[in-house]
Amino acid sequence: MMRRISAIFTGCFILILAMAGDRLNAAEIMPGQTAPGFSLKDAGGKIHDLSGMTNRPMVILYFFDADSRPSQEGLLSLDKLKKRFTGQELVVWGITTSGRESTARFVSQSNPVFPVLLDPGNVSDLYAARSILPTICILGPDLKILDYFQGGGKTTEIMLVKLAERTLQQKQTLVAKAISDTVIEKNPENIKAKTVKGYAEIKEGNLANAEKIFQNVSTGKGEGEILGKEGLSAVYAKKGDTQKALKIAQEVEQMAPERSYAHLVKGDILYSQKKNSEAETEYGKAVSKKEGEIYQKSVALNQSGRFHANQGKFDQARSLYDQAIAIDPYYVEATSNKGMTYEKEGKWENALSAYRQAQSIDKTDTFAAVLAQKAEQMLALQKNAEKRKEIDRLVKELAERFRQQQKETPKSKDTWTSRPMILTFVDLQEKGGLSERDGFSTVITTELGDKLNASGRIKVVERAVLDQLLSELNIGSSELADPETSLKLGRVLAAKIIGTGTLLHMPSSTLMSLRLIDTETTAVPKVITQELDPGETLSKTLHGLTREILTTIIQKYPLQGYIVQATEEKVMLNLGTKQGVVQGTQFEVIEMQAPIEYKGKMLQGSPKPIGQIEIVSAEPDLSYAKVIKKDRTLKQDDQVVEKMTSAL
Repeated sequence: MMRRISAIFTGCFILILAMAGDRLNAAEIMPGQTAPGFSLKDAGGKIHDLSGMTNRPMVILYFFDADSRPSQEGLLSLDKLKKRFTGQELVVWGITTSGRESTARFVSQSNPVFPVLLDPGNVSDLYAARSILPTICILGPDLKILDYFQGGGKTTEIMLVKLAERTLQQKQTLVAKAISDTVIEKNPENIKAKTVKGYAEIKEGNLANAEKIFQNVSTGKGEGEILGKEGLSAVYAKKGDTQKALKIAQEVEQMAPERSYAHLVKGDILYSQKKNSEAETEYGKAVSKKEGEIYQKSVALNQSGRFHANQGKFDQARSLYDQAIAIDPYYVEATSNKGMTYEKEGKWENALSAYRQAQSIDKTDTFAAVLAQKAEQMLALQKNAEKRKEIDRLVKELAERFRQQQKETPKSKDTWTSRPMILTFVDLQEKGGLSERDGFSTVITTELGDKLNASGRIKVVERAVLDQLLSELNIGSSELADPETSLKLGRVLAAKIIGTGTLLHMPSSTLMSLRLIDTETTAVPKVITQELDPGETLSKTLHGLTREILTTIIQKYPLQGYIVQATEEKVMLNLGTKQGVVQGTQFEVIEMQAPIEYKGKMLQGSPKPIGQIEIVSAEPDLSYAKVIKKDRTLKQDDQVVEKMTSAL
């Protein structure tokens, strides 16, 4: 009898030790840590190594029992999402210690789009995933553990809501809404899922849908009313109804004094009203309050960082950005903003590192790509002593000319032949609210400059030259806002056109007003007003703006020159790549009409077109064109004018 009791006691003791060991392992699986590495085979014998997933934005490890339907519930929900959103970078691995036969049966019946890996037990032990199933581990960039869940039923629901939040952070709004709908379908009372869906609608600009969702959530008591009103304050702020947004934010603050989001809404509104001191207070509260959703807290940290960066407090700003990135590793805005703080200090290596990190988060991010390219160019310049010396000499010469109010004057007496079309951009003044992205003006002017330079038609003043000149002259953004200063700067740089204007940051978008000013006549040949989205459409928008600027230049300032030599089929012009001639450029050959005297006035008629030519090759100072048509034999000294083509 005593022997039997001893055996039972020993067995229980071993079981307790095993469970304790499992709990000990579970305690080691903590968010922020790097996931334990492993390599497993699927049922077909293919090896899957976790180390190969390092560059994936999200990996879900789902430990389950192939013989237990409740254990599979969340996994099957993920399978439906994977099948619906085939283009998304969501990696799911099912991992089971079940036998081959059970696993094969599950795979045959479910036909999952993800691999199901056979675990002899050691991997499940690493992740403390033996005694409680399912166990789900969500990994972020660099295989950092973001979330860890154990158990089915309600825990599966919590896991799916958290996954919806994570996909919302990645700006995968359609996926976030689909996951939320999956949860709501099974539990219509899940206010967290409804809240995520509401914020996804806001990100998509569907404010009416978002308002409807948050109105529904706010009808509940307690947490529902708080979350619903938080969302409504965000909706009304986006709509520009600041009075209503502030009123509701105040109500939330009274109901839930430890929640942060209402203070973020208030801070953004107060900043847009130029109440910077009050805005700083609200941003501080938004950061210090402990309660709130992760995707809200990260934005609060970023906005507070933006505020301090604007005041030149770069160390403080970087600390806030780092905190935002720590809780939201997909926050590309905070990551590139951190790079901008280094850029403003001239620390280009640090800036480039941050921009590359932002690119690794989102390969399609225009901001990160443009800023990284600029940082690379500045680093290359720092290593090129000869180029630096050349720029230093040029800047000193330009600065002296600016101080003496001298401008570059053409040395040639030829008033017909075009000079090179030089354009310079000065930073656009940023007004209105505090944008989530820093460097808006830099990105726009840099990208437009690069695209216009690439066209060959326009030469844009190097940004490095302009920045160094502004530093030499101690000209800041407030001085550049003065049109006279901008024009003087343009003339000194021998720029025919200067691009300047404003960026008005509104609640839901940014409105750019770009003016092209003729530095010689002060005429404004073009004003471009364009709504900008810092997201995926920005690159497309900037491409369209480039075409619009090019069209304006060609229409208002067509290239003019002379035929130097002519044969029946080919002519040479005194224009080359220096003036912006490229292969395919078309010209009309014209003949000036004699003026007509009428009642004491000399009336000048329009030039008469007598031929058309198209450039086939161009050198720096001259170009060759084929004759497309002619009304007479073309000869030396015939005048030519650039012709607008639909190909632009």
